[in-house]
Amino acid sequence: MADDIPEPVARNIASIRQWQAERQAKRGTSDKIADAISRFAGSMPFVYLHLVIFGCWVIANLGWVPGVPRWDPTLVVLAMVASVEAIFLTSFVLINQNQMTLEADEKAELDLQVGLLNEGETTRLLAITQAIAEHLGVTSGVEQELDELRKETQPGVILDAVKHGSGKPGA
Repeated sequence: MADDIPEPVARNIASIRQWQAERQAKRGTSDKIADAISRFAGSMPFVYLHLVIFGCWVIANLGWVPGVPRWDPTLVVLAMVASVEAIFLTSFVLINQNQMTLEADEKAELDLQVGLLNEGETTRLLAITQAIAEHLGVTSGVEQELDELRKETQPGVILDAVKHGSGKPGA
């Protein structure tokens, strides 16, 4: 299957993988630890471990295990332990979420830049195609539309129009 992939696509995949590896290598130890904890906390082994620990805690403190003294008969300590654990897990998940947001922002910036490059190339192709059509005396009936499409894309103007919720900048 890999042989069916065109060389430019394979280069792009390799480039993205390299970017991801470099990004991962730059992450600090604390970020890597938070990521590992978040990954484990979001797994079924984590759920099973908690079912066993909390289940045993409850069963023992209900007095159902002969010979084991009840150390938390009201389960207040269990609730406190679970609350503290939830605070730390939330922090780890938020750290991980922040990293994912930064990566998504970088990918969005890359996508925007590639899209703008593509837009510029397409605009030049339209200009060349229109010049060829004019040289050959061919008319398509969409020349006015092509003139509009040949205008250079201005991201700031488009963002302004989006910000104001209209199709027209500053409206």
